[in-house]
Amino acid sequence: MQIDIEVQKIISLLHEAYEIRGNNIAESIKLTQIALDLSEENKQPELIAQCLTRLALFHMIKGNYTQSNELSEKAINYYETINDDLGIANARFNIASVYYKTDNFHMGLLNLIECLQIYKKHNDHHNIARVYKSLGTIYEYFGDEIKAISAYEETISHAAMVGDRNMVSNAYNPLSGIYLKKGELTTAMDLAEKAIQIKRETGDTRGYAFSVYARAKVYSEMGEYGLAETDYKESLKIHQNTNELLGTAMTLRKLGQMYLVSNQFDKALETLNEARAFSYKNQVAIIKYKSNYHLYELYKKTDHPGKSLQYLEDYLHEKELVVNNQTLTIIDNFELMNKVEAMKRESEIQKERAEMLEKKTKAENLAHIKQDFLSTMSHEIRTPLNAVITIASLLESHASEEDRQLIHSLKFASNNLLLLINDILDFTRLESGKMDLEKRRTPIKNLFENLIKTYSGLAQEKNLNLNLTIDDSLHGKYYEMDETRFSQIMINLIGNAIKYTNQGKINVEVRLIEMDNHADSIRISVEDSGIGIQEKDQALIFESFSQTQDVKTRKHGGSGLGLAIVRKLVELHKSEINLISRPGLGSVFYFDLILEKSMEQVQVPKTLNHNLKGKRILLVEDNQINAMVAGKLLAKWELETKHVANGLLAIEAVSKEAFDCILMDIHMPEMDGFEATKWIRTHENPNKTKPILALTADITAENEGNYKNYFNVFLRKPIETEKLLENLVKFIK
Repeated sequence: MQIDIEVQKIISLLHEAYEIRGNNIAESIKLTQIALDLSEENKQPELIAQCLTRLALFHMIKGNYTQSNELSEKAINYYETINDDLGIANARFNIASVYYKTDNFHMGLLNLIECLQIYKKHNDHHNIARVYKSLGTIYEYFGDEIKAISAYEETISHAAMVGDRNMVSNAYNPLSGIYLKKGELTTAMDLAEKAIQIKRETGDTRGYAFSVYARAKVYSEMGEYGLAETDYKESLKIHQNTNELLGTAMTLRKLGQMYLVSNQFDKALETLNEARAFSYKNQVAIIKYKSNYHLYELYKKTDHPGKSLQYLEDYLHEKELVVNNQTLTIIDNFELMNKVEAMKRESEIQKERAEMLEKKTKAENLAHIKQDFLSTMSHEIRTPLNAVITIASLLESHASEEDRQLIHSLKFASNNLLLLINDILDFTRLESGKMDLEKRRTPIKNLFENLIKTYSGLAQEKNLNLNLTIDDSLHGKYYEMDETRFSQIMINLIGNAIKYTNQGKINVEVRLIEMDNHADSIRISVEDSGIGIQEKDQALIFESFSQTQDVKTRKHGGSGLGLAIVRKLVELHKSEINLISRPGLGSVFYFDLILEKSMEQVQVPKTLNHNLKGKRILLVEDNQINAMVAGKLLAKWELETKHVANGLLAIEAVSKEAFDCILMDIHMPEMDGFEATKWIRTHENPNKTKPILALTADITAENEGNYKNYFNVFLRKPIETEKLLENLVKFIK
């Protein structure tokens, strides 16, 4: 309990000492020494280190540089024993400050860089601001005003994050000086005034002295010498009272320079001599040679050539010492400053990388959620559709003429619903980049003739002329094409043209633009005499789920995905869709494709061997209606079918008897089709190598990389009768 009280007392002393440092540095040292003694008595290494760090700071402010560094080194030893890297940085920052205040910028930069790395790791914005303030001072010394301004602005930014107004004003002072050199007096004065106001409000007397000094320089440049003198003297008095050595030397030199510029030679001589003597006594190198230069100017103006020459020689000697000393390390300093900038860029890059990783994770999670939704939606909607479409097909062959018309209407409505679902799913796959072109040898003339035949009945119902024009040179030519995806483009374009044309014609044209030995460039266009599209809507119609107002008022149906899919599919072919349209005069959609010529020999299609009689099929399907429908379809081909309702029952069945083929649903209770198929392929059983055909309403199933190699093929529901038969013949031996 007693130790806790002592600890609180030490912390309180350190806080008080730090708060009054700007007004009474001697009292700060006294209070911190008491805190150090108490820490040592109570054997508190962390508090001892903190007290040493604060004492080092206060002695550095007072100008006791050797003592400050010794205290900092002791503090570092304590921090190392307790593995406190933030404490090490605080102590090393004091050492860095001593170095650059005594013109050893090289060592100052080395220590500042080490501090900055630690402070950034801990997001210590207060101390990051302090480091950038010091870096700004060093950049200024080397004449790099752009980097100096950047460093001071970083100081302001980080200080503002933690509400450190004093640090903000500390950056305003040197910024004011830079803008003064650039001749921007209004900005310089505004910054100085802001700094003074903050210092008045916070009660930082020492900082206030530097702010008044900054304003005095602006007054002097403006020729307001009386106001400048008042500010310089007020600043000087505070610096002297707080034993601020650098501040005292700077203010004496600038005050003397002002007297010289304003031709107050007696005051200039007295003040510059005082500045010179003070800088020699306290080893403030930059003030040494600048004071000598002003005295050279003074004696030259007052016609004392002997003394003028003496101070010119002193100026050249002192400057040469500084320049020679800095020349030895200037390259190192430059490299170090570049390292600071590189660190800053790296920090920004790391931050951007973290943000991008977060966005990527969110996007992946969203994509996963979307994929799960699509998988469920695909399965839940396509499963009953499978029953509807397949039953309709089975009934059609035995129905009366009147019933056939009803069945035809049922099939038409079901297929429209299926197309709508496919549009949504295909669009999602296109957006996620999961669709690739599967090219094979395709006769282009036959492809277009089949497309026109598909839509000729629909066009005739509306009394529209559907015309096809194919370049004569394309007759008999074969190209490497994805027939399914290309047909999807044309189906949407032709279907839209018929939908939005009430009278007239639709012209489909296929024209050869350019040819070479390996590929041809072909333009495909679909022209209609329909309602047309206003210019303001022409870009909109290619967006997803979009329809123009004209379309809405005419009550034309559709998901609004058709042209969005067209655009993405055309882009998948490395081309772009174009549109020319005027309201009331129709529209022309066109795009160009570069198609690779097919060099394969024409293959005569083989006739399917339909003799599947007696072959045994295991049908794994949880939906009883779909199982019944599939069973009837398989019975038409004289296949024997055993039905089980889930994956566990499938494993039990394949373990007991052999089948010629397995038709496997994916979404099932107890055990899904993925796990069941994996078990069959990886465990000894009579069907381990038998063909397994996925028969699923989930179009995302074939993207499951962990399982897809266990299946021979993925077939979709609603069942495509010809495709199912083709694969049964292909895989059943």
